[in-house]
Amino acid sequence: MARYVTMEEQVDFDFTRARRKAFLRRIHSRFLGDPASARKRSFEDVSNELGAFNRLRLGRRVVAVERIVGSVGRSGDFDRSFLPARMSLEARWKRVDRAYHEGQDLPPVTLFKVGDWYFVEDGNHRVSVARYQGVEWIDAEVTVLHGGVSAARGTGKEPMKKEREMAPQPLAA
Repeated sequence: MARYVTMEEQVDFDFTRARRKAFLRRIHSRFLGDPASARKRSFEDVSNELGAFNRLRLGRRVVAVERIVGSVGRSGDFDRSFLPARMSLEARWKRVDRAYHEGQDLPPVTLFKVGDWYFVEDGNHRVSVARYQGVEWIDAEVTVLHGGVSAARGTGKEPMKKEREMAPQPLAA
């Protein structure tokens, strides 16, 4: 006979599993001798490196969760995969996870776009839960930062397709 779990049991399980994954990734990166590979990119470091300070508000967009690579001011709270790195995040993370399981609409996250990459200004827990749950797209209020240096060069990654090419396409009738 299958036993059903309560919502509280499910969010407890989700948070425990997310923390365990973050811990194992941190240990793995230390074992390989590259502890920095487990840490998230810092928005401040990237924007200073690129000289990206001119802001232009783009408004509400749908953004691929995989393109969110860092955080504004909270780079130590979550790892590179946005898994919770601290136990102090438990209550809020579980609240967002519970809302996800209940199908509640959450407010859009607030992101800065530098080149082809995004950094979370507000909504780190929502991004974390979305990544953990395998959500591919997230609603966001986006502000783009422009600078003098190529953003693709500064992030150490090749640029990906532009937003309009990656946005979900309507189904043909």
